[in-house]
Amino acid sequence: MIAGKRKLKIVLGVIGSDVHAVGNKILENVLTEEGFKVINIGVLSPQEDFINAAIETAADLIVVSSLYGHGEIDCRGMREKCIEAGIGDMQLYVGGNLVVGKKDFTEVKKIFEEMGFNRAYPPGTSPQQLIDDIKKDFNIK
Repeated sequence: MIAGKRKLKIVLGVIGSDVHAVGNKILENVLTEEGFKVINIGVLSPQEDFINAAIETAADLIVVSSLYGHGEIDCRGMREKCIEAGIGDMQLYVGGNLVVGKKDFTEVKKIFEEMGFNRAYPPGTSPQQLIDDIKKDFNIK
């Protein structure tokens, strides 16, 4: 709950041409069980779907998942599109197998932070880490 008034609203989905639905469904279930309101836009989702869903639902956070390695390409320009849509201060998290090939995740994280993402997670991150970070970032006890 934000300041004890309402549930935090999270737009969740899998970006680009990625069809990895299992992790997406697991995150939806875990976040819902934690008490968050989850708007799951599913797989094969362009940036605009995340942004439109966030606007339509007055969401607090967008969580982008990508497992097929093209997250770096699919997420490029998302912060700018949020700004253009009037939600420039939207919290953006991204996680999964975000780049093609083997790169040190410190480098990958830097790439996504430079793109305007507030948090970036490597493959295999536990859902609990996501929950802990959400609670920290939104001052939820």
